[in-house]
Amino acid sequence: MATKLIGERIKRKEDPRLITGTASYVDDIKLPNIHHVAFLRSIYGHAKINKIDVSEARKLPGVVAVLTHDDIKGVLKPMPCVGGVPDMHLPEHYPLSGGKVRFVGEAIAAVVANDRYVARDALDLINVDYEPLPVVVDMEKALEKGAPLLYEEYGENRGFTWKISGGDIDKAFQEADRIVKLRLVNQRVAPIPLETRAVLAQYQDRGVEGELTVWTSTQIPHGIRTSIASMLNLPEHRVRVIAPEVGGGFGCKVDFYGEEVLIPYLAMKLKVPVKWVEGRRENIQATDHGRDQINYIEAAVKNDGTVVGLRVKVLADMGAYYQLLSPAIPTLTGLMMCGPYKIPNVSMEVLGVFTNKMTTDAYRGAGRPEATYLLERTMDAIAAELNLDPVEVRMKNFIQPQEFPYKTATGLVYDSGNYQAALQKALDHVGYKKLREEQKKLREQGQYMGIGISSYVEICAFGPSAATATGGWESATVRIEPTGKVTVLTGSSPHGQGQETTFAQIVADGLGLTMEDVTVQHGDTAVVQYGIGTFGSRATAVGGTAVYLALQKVKEKASKFAAHMLKVDPKGLVFKDGKIFPENNPEKSVTLTEVGLAAYLAKDLPPDTEPGLVATAFYEPKNFTYPFGTHIAVVDIDPETGQIKFRRYVAVDDCGNIINMLTVHGQVHGGIAQGLGQALYEEIVYDENGQLLTGSFMDYCIPKAHHLPKFELDYTVTPTDVNPLGAKGVGEAGTIGSTPAIVNAVVDALAHLGVRNIDMPLKPEKIWKAIRDHAKK
Repeated sequence: MATKLIGERIKRKEDPRLITGTASYVDDIKLPNIHHVAFLRSIYGHAKINKIDVSEARKLPGVVAVLTHDDIKGVLKPMPCVGGVPDMHLPEHYPLSGGKVRFVGEAIAAVVANDRYVARDALDLINVDYEPLPVVVDMEKALEKGAPLLYEEYGENRGFTWKISGGDIDKAFQEADRIVKLRLVNQRVAPIPLETRAVLAQYQDRGVEGELTVWTSTQIPHGIRTSIASMLNLPEHRVRVIAPEVGGGFGCKVDFYGEEVLIPYLAMKLKVPVKWVEGRRENIQATDHGRDQINYIEAAVKNDGTVVGLRVKVLADMGAYYQLLSPAIPTLTGLMMCGPYKIPNVSMEVLGVFTNKMTTDAYRGAGRPEATYLLERTMDAIAAELNLDPVEVRMKNFIQPQEFPYKTATGLVYDSGNYQAALQKALDHVGYKKLREEQKKLREQGQYMGIGISSYVEICAFGPSAATATGGWESATVRIEPTGKVTVLTGSSPHGQGQETTFAQIVADGLGLTMEDVTVQHGDTAVVQYGIGTFGSRATAVGGTAVYLALQKVKEKASKFAAHMLKVDPKGLVFKDGKIFPENNPEKSVTLTEVGLAAYLAKDLPPDTEPGLVATAFYEPKNFTYPFGTHIAVVDIDPETGQIKFRRYVAVDDCGNIINMLTVHGQVHGGIAQGLGQALYEEIVYDENGQLLTGSFMDYCIPKAHHLPKFELDYTVTPTDVNPLGAKGVGEAGTIGSTPAIVNAVVDALAHLGVRNIDMPLKPEKIWKAIRDHAKK
């Protein structure tokens, strides 16, 4: 029997196949006569390529092709970048580099063989004549006069300068009582999805009717189809892209990579199925990295803690090239620099910098964690400078609940919020006042306990299209089958978020069915008409709204058919327990199965109606949504070793109306773990020669289960009026809130020693050194 489903804690429909190993990822797909690709990648951070000799590799039995840049130049177009900013230097970027390499891991040759191990063996037979060039991996040094240039034609390593401002920043600084300054490093990290990238392509050559099918581990199958068609000069209807199970993305699979066009090109050229599966070392070397900013912050403040102005300069490391959205990511940091605070005067200058490293692009949160980090560290620095409680500084500067919708100094219009309520709920939950009293006593005993607060607001539900690089709408189809069962097609292509469950909840709830009556399909361009994809916490707020709107359309049509069958007015019909009936006469009903069958048999339909029960909706939001919350971390630090031990971790998030609390919990859990990883463990490190020192899990530490504290989660609910679901999005909230909360807690623990900042990751030796250095003073 169907009951109210929206808001219920329902286990995910997709999990049985995922946890029993019966799901299929790209590498699980088997085709006859499949061939495999291996890539030769640069061993230098910066070098001129004088010559590539592939003759011996081509002779190896089993090898059927070896490609270099010369084989694709003029055949394939340069890689696209849609996230550009005005007046930026835009270097040409090809799937295989020629003439010069600019980072370790850059692909310079591709080998195709009938066996993946033969393909890899053949790489050893390729002779590359490198001429090493000077390397620059440090952003500040890259901007110095005389620094090695990645692109001599530009005469500088500055890729672009982007500015945003609001109010009168000079006047704010003139009238301030005090200027608080900070320099923060938001280190480079790697997304590390469980499934590395993988591409399989098959071309069925039927002349003008030939079809290219591509399986790829992506968050944006339709965008990949468009890009492949464009680069291969194919009609888009002859390209089919399938994203089967996708084992995590975290933003790095929003991109369009060179391998995603080169593998299809090889399949067409060789007329055999061709597969490439990324190794873990390749993944850390040559899949997008995230973050990597240096922030120079100046806050103009009054003596009571009121922030009257914020001036920030950001160096954003682009790496050696731009990928699809690279330049756009730090612009989100600028747009969100006001956070939840009423800061009337702001100014940010972002310098995109080329260095001899892998490209940075979207990574969970994409620019917003960086904004929250610089802002929440600044709030704590202001509190320390003025000897105020960090809570007092935040409460004094928060936007008031009655001021929404609120236009920030950067021009965004926040939809709704109550930041005070979220902070107060978190304070009450953690017992803040008692903790501060305990902290005072512990310090007298030489023990270090810290309380870190992070209040955030993020920009989500990416749309409207005019404000986004890739289009901000989403599509959905709801089809009631002749059996009365329902199929939902969504352009949102989830990779672990649970939309097969939450979208089924929306539809089953609306039609009065059970969860088992509804199937959600996604990730196949031949099945789903079109879509933008899953990123930026947009799946439910935008994709779910498209489902909701398609549902309303199909319900309206089903109501007409049911009313015709029942000889009643179609207005006010109720959908419940698989039946449709007048609200005041439940005994007079027709089943959805009977309506569905009648719709397709079309023997006796109402006049002026079409057969079938299918509806499609394209939804473009009128604004972004702005989820918010407060995270509080409480830590103890061992003064002898610098080891951190969590006491408590409390998170109060507000993502608007909640469809399924279990999936929201899951998103917040994963997000906190990822933010904790950046705060304490993770860091991509290159040496001065551009060699990647953290290219494996032996060197790049991701948090394990035993590293995580118990998460104490709670919520406030402040619906948005941007969409009819009232949902804002939650996929990145944990990542955004957790990192500054943890760093603030560690710095707070050592504040009485005079410590004002420690850059991430907060490894024990770094904390121990800070304790030792300040104890000497």
